[in-house]
Amino acid sequence: MQPAKVALIGFGTIGTGVARLLLKRRDRIARHAGRPVELVRIVDLDLDRDRGLKLPKGLLTDDLDSVLGDAEITAVVQLIGGLEPARSIMLKLLEAGKDVITANKALLAEHGPELFDRARQLGRSIAFEASVAGGIPIIAAISECLTANQIEEVHAILNGTSNFILCEMEEKGSDYAATVALAQSLGYAEADPAMDVDGTDAAQKLAILAHLAFGARVRWREIPRMGIDTVGVADMRFARELGYSVKLLAVARLVPEGLELHVAPTLVRRGTPLAEVRGAYNAIRVVGDPVGRVFFHGLGAGQNPTSSAVVADLIDTVVGRMAITFRTLELWSDSREARVRVREPASVPGRYYLRFNVDDRPGVLAEIAGILGKHHISIASVIQHETAEGGEDVVPLVIMTHSATEGAAADALGAIERLACVHPGTVRMRVRE
Repeated sequence: MQPAKVALIGFGTIGTGVARLLLKRRDRIARHAGRPVELVRIVDLDLDRDRGLKLPKGLLTDDLDSVLGDAEITAVVQLIGGLEPARSIMLKLLEAGKDVITANKALLAEHGPELFDRARQLGRSIAFEASVAGGIPIIAAISECLTANQIEEVHAILNGTSNFILCEMEEKGSDYAATVALAQSLGYAEADPAMDVDGTDAAQKLAILAHLAFGARVRWREIPRMGIDTVGVADMRFARELGYSVKLLAVARLVPEGLELHVAPTLVRRGTPLAEVRGAYNAIRVVGDPVGRVFFHGLGAGQNPTSSAVVADLIDTVVGRMAITFRTLELWSDSREARVRVREPASVPGRYYLRFNVDDRPGVLAEIAGILGKHHISIASVIQHETAEGGEDVVPLVIMTHSATEGAAADALGAIERLACVHPGTVRMRVRE
């Protein structure tokens, strides 16, 4: 049978993994694709760096036009990060008659409607399983396997770097800065880890999942998000004392008032599946009607898990399944209305963990409790350990609340932080049982 000729654009860590699979697992891939899949071109600006992979002569080039102008190349794996030139290159590929496979979640979260509408106009497809949760097949699960369901909730750990940092802090008592440095030395965190630790990466992935699961049209920047950089070792100790672990949780929850969305460090009840996700792993808990609860767990990044998802998408594209799915689902379109509306963030209810640094003197708890009461926030429990005689003048005060709205919690904290008895360093986290 005539081989399917494909190209790869971007020859970094993930691109190297994809090329290795295509070159070294040809028989396996051909068996699943129904015909040989031949990698005929790799395009990258760096032609000299050693990737630890021996390539056939003439395969690697810096000439993008050699792909755009080759009519025999029908599918292209595009593994360029960022927004530009990734967006422009994808449009050129689509207009040149190529189906595209990508792992760029930032590009889809930002320009999904434009790219998907253009692909449909041209009769092409875009596959993107690797854009969320690496090797976990969550895109296929939600968009294909669970389509008999109304998805009701998605609770997810979508950033392995943050999860690794929080686990190290919890298990070893290391402070935040030292743990970030460790994550960088192990290759889990970039030199600038901001997008991982401030919730940006998780919010971009949540925007994609919210569109797939609920038909939501939300820009990732509009999703309320808090990072993990305010979480300290003390919070890990208090969380454990209360029976919880701390996770950076991405949540989408459909209620009669609309779709609730947020990314935030959250106390998750120990012993539940999400609380037990360790290291640089990802996990997604989906609740659907009628399936009930389903749970996905695996490595969310790295060369091998991500290349696994990319090559699976490539096989689906070569077989023709992706074209049918892409055409049927009609994902991301500027011409279609959102199926659900996003709930006003300030009205979203939840329980909260609050940690204050306060003066060690009588009456402080009463002052704080008074402000919480004025904002209709009731206290479930308090932790204020006794200090040794002659100890610190400033001590931590931890309050667990009953359910309150996000707006009330934010307003109450603003007022509390203005009290003379409260010092900088207040921490607020959501609580999930």
